[in-house]
Amino acid sequence: MSTQIHVDVVYACPGQQKVVQVSLREGASVREAIELSGLRDEFPEIDLDKNKLGIWNKLAKADAILRDRDRVEIYRPLIADPKEVRRQRAAEGKVMKKGGGEAAGME
Repeated sequence: MSTQIHVDVVYACPGQQKVVQVSLREGASVREAIELSGLRDEFPEIDLDKNKLGIWNKLAKADAILRDRDRVEIYRPLIADPKEVRRQRAAEGKVMKKGGGEAAGME
């Protein structure tokens, strides 16, 4: 008889986080936990060939073996490139500082 492990499978949408607890046989994979969770039925946009996956905030492959009390995370694709967003904010900050200095009318 195989030992059972318990894991949480998590998927976050804007404004909502869904956590499903599942029990699996020892040696089960990330993919098996996700399939058993039923999250793919509830969120059809989840594609295990495209969405990145993780265990406790560390990227993992679908065939990674789970341990008891692991937290499986399904990541959504990024809407914007974080590097580009930082560049835009930095450029706006420079413009604001320059404009703010002139508006203050340094005497």
